[in-house]
Amino acid sequence: MHKPTIQDVARLAGVGVGTVSRVLNNHAAVRDSTRQTVLSAIRDLEYVPNPHARRIAGGKSYTISILLPVITTEFYVRLLDGLESAFQEARYDVAIFPLLDRSRLERYLGSHTLAYQADGLVMATYNLTQMLSENRLRDQQPMVLVDAYADGVDCARMDNHLGGRMAGQFLAQQPGYSYAVWVETELDQIFTSRVFEERSAGFHAAMAEAGRTVSGEFISSFDAHAARTVAGQVLDAAQFPATIFASADLLAGALLDEAQVRGIAVGSDLKVLGFDDQPWAAARGLSTLHQPVEAMAYEAATLLLARLSGYRGPPRVRTFEPRLVLRSSTGDS
Repeated sequence: MHKPTIQDVARLAGVGVGTVSRVLNNHAAVRDSTRQTVLSAIRDLEYVPNPHARRIAGGKSYTISILLPVITTEFYVRLLDGLESAFQEARYDVAIFPLLDRSRLERYLGSHTLAYQADGLVMATYNLTQMLSENRLRDQQPMVLVDAYADGVDCARMDNHLGGRMAGQFLAQQPGYSYAVWVETELDQIFTSRVFEERSAGFHAAMAEAGRTVSGEFISSFDAHAARTVAGQVLDAAQFPATIFASADLLAGALLDEAQVRGIAVGSDLKVLGFDDQPWAAARGLSTLHQPVEAMAYEAATLLLARLSGYRGPPRVRTFEPRLVLRSSTGDS
C-alpha cells in the first residue's frame, strides 16, 4: 500500500505543504480552523511524519535535553511526565541527563556534550545563580528552569517559602511538641538546591511569629532506607503528643511506617504533615502540602516552546503555590 506523504495530507486538507509543516511543528502562525483541517487529514490518512526528514528539512534536532538531579524519586517521575506531555504534543523528543555528581555537571558544561546538541535545555531544581553569573552555562540555545529560579532566565517554580510558612502555621496551632525533618540536598558547594532551604526559612519564620519553638530537627538523605532510619531516630527522641513536619512525603511515609510498627496512635499522639501530595498520600491518609508538579513542569515546557517558536521577550517567571490538604495523619477527616 502507498504510504501517505506530507503532500497527500496537503492535498486532502487543501493547503500547501508549508502549512502542514507548520501544523506539525505546532507553529503559532496557523489559524485554528486550518490547523483542525490539517489535523483531521492527518488522522484520516493515518499519516506518520518521518522524524529524520523533519530534522533535515528544518535544520533542527527536535530534541529537548532535560538535566535533573535524579530520575528515581516520585517527584522527578511526575516532573518528567509533565515535561514530556507538553514536548510530545509539540512533537519534540526528550533526552534525559541525570546529574548525579559534580563530575557529570562539569562534563555537561563542556562545549561539545550531547546535552547541548538539542534545540532547548531544561534544568531542574538546582540553584544555578552562580553558574549563570559566571557564564559557566552555555547559552546557544533557549533554556528554562523548573522547580528553581534565577535572574535572567525563564522559570517555573513552586513558592516553597510559602509552603514552609503554611506548615509552620499549622504546627504552631497544634498542642504538644513540634519537630521537623529536612532533606539533605547538597551534593557539593556548587551543586545545590534552594527548595528545602526555602521551606525551612518559611517554616521557622511562621513558628517564630507564633512564639513557638521547634523541639528537634533532623536531616535525612532522599532515600527510602535512610528515611526509615531517621524516622526511628525522630520517634526515639520525640516527646508526645508531637506534631512532625516532614519536608517531603517520602520522609512522612517513613514516619507513618515506623509509628505503625511501634503502635503509636497517628492522628492523636503523633501528627504527621508532609509536603508534595504524592499519588499514594490520600490512600495513606497523609496530611500534606499539595504541589501541582505536573502543571509546573508543563508550564516550564510551554515557556521553552514559546522561545523555540520565536518569542524574544524578557524572562518570564511562573510561580505556583502549594495547598494544605488535611487528612487522618493529623486527626482530620
